[in-house]
Amino acid sequence: MDLADLTWPAVAALPKTTPIILPIAALEQHGKHMPVFTDSMLLGEVVRRTKLAPVATKCLFAPLQWLGNSHHHLDFPGTLSASPRAYLDLLKDLAECFIRHGFTRIVFVNGHGGNVTPYQQALFELKQQYRDRRDLLLLALTYWDAAGNPADTIPGLVQARMGHACEWETSMVLRLRPELVIGDLAAVPEVPHGREFAPGYRAWVMPDRSEPGHVGVPGAATAEKGEALFAHFAAGVVAYLERVVNWDGSWDS
Repeated sequence: MDLADLTWPAVAALPKTTPIILPIAALEQHGKHMPVFTDSMLLGEVVRRTKLAPVATKCLFAPLQWLGNSHHHLDFPGTLSASPRAYLDLLKDLAECFIRHGFTRIVFVNGHGGNVTPYQQALFELKQQYRDRRDLLLLALTYWDAAGNPADTIPGLVQARMGHACEWETSMVLRLRPELVIGDLAAVPEVPHGREFAPGYRAWVMPDRSEPGHVGVPGAATAEKGEALFAHFAAGVVAYLERVVNWDGSWDS
């Protein structure tokens, strides 16, 4: 079900255990070869495929929120971003609207790495606010984490993790909108992830890591890999939503 298509009485009549799906993404630079709307396009396609599954009839999908927390990309023109605190409060407000309307299962489905910390903090703060509500399920899932590492099951993938405007993302855009991928991919250099001071966390902005704005191996991308990646990720999101629909109230779910 799509929220945008319903009247308010139709929304009010839904079971209050209906999972509310809030897709969140970004509009930001994706290197010299990819469009700034990449994250939102890719998440939109994952969500579109998710809606084809039977479980989608038991969920309510809000419109995709294209503005994300992308301050670490602001050195590159075309990036639009909400500051971390403003974005965190936006996510809280989106979720709380549905809580106020009586719904008890909220799921952010995310398509941008920079949104992870804000959505975790937003849900943490909401849970403290509603700390005695044992019926309230507050969740977030980044789509490329939904089904395990695709490099384990998709032949030919070079990368073993998501990058930025990388083999994975470039492959999916080649599958979805190939005319938006610019130039000769074979000439796009690899930008390794690097050690990143792992296992600790290092604060960074994109120019610390990459002059062109991408991280990974875009030259290995193909539309065929993109189709396999979309299928893999959408299947993972579907399986996750089935768990949400079937939640029995326990912690071990």
